[in-house]
Amino acid sequence: MIAKQFIHTIAFVASLLMVFNAFSQSEKKAIREGNREYKKGEFIDSEISYRSALENNPSSFKGNFNLGDAMYKQEKFEEASKVFEDLSEVNLSPKEKAEVYHNLGNSYFKQEKYPESIEAYKNALRNVPDDLETKYNLAQAQRKLIQQQQQQNNQGEGESQKNQDKNENQENKQDKQDENKDDNKKQDQQQNQQQQNQENQQQQNQQQISPEDARRMMEALQNNEKNIQDRVKEQQAKAAKVKVEKNW
Repeated sequence: MIAKQFIHTIAFVASLLMVFNAFSQSEKKAIREGNREYKKGEFIDSEISYRSALENNPSSFKGNFNLGDAMYKQEKFEEASKVFEDLSEVNLSPKEKAEVYHNLGNSYFKQEKYPESIEAYKNALRNVPDDLETKYNLAQAQRKLIQQQQQQNNQGEGESQKNQDKNENQENKQDKQDENKDDNKKQDQQQNQQQQNQENQQQQNQQQISPEDARRMMEALQNNEKNIQDRVKEQQAKAAKVKVEKNW
């Protein structure tokens, strides 16, 4: 009974080793295929091959690292940086760590994330201090960061000047509107004054009577008064001729 169990255990372990070996061979084959496609510049096909390798072994360092490179070559910089970020958390040798951080820095650099790129290059140099290529890239990232900050400052100053000019234009426009209002008000006042002067002149003209008109008015009044007096005398003469009857 014990012997049978032991035999069964050996057979089970042997079958696991065979399956593991088959997966391992399939992983290596897919990575080799991806590498051939990568060298030919067939980066989409190489990405597919590397993903196929990772289906057999998701923790494969070569599979993940080469997948990040294939994405980088396709200008999928954000996806590539994600792959290298995940790899940087894995327990690797200093040389592997340096390679991961170097490529992570490159992926950030292409996204113009210069502070993150600088930090990645520094992490690479902490693992391999003498890497000249990483030192060069670090200097480039630092230079780009300075240019980016200067550009942002210039844009900020330009925006500030633009806002200042806009405010000044608005103030000038308001002043012009106020001046126009004052001019319109003055014009209205002048027109009102002119109209008032015309009315006053008309009243003065009406009140002032020429000597000829005054003479005519006096003659008319005198004639009217004479007519009235004549009518009164006429009525008095008629009354004197009336026969007075006896009262009964």
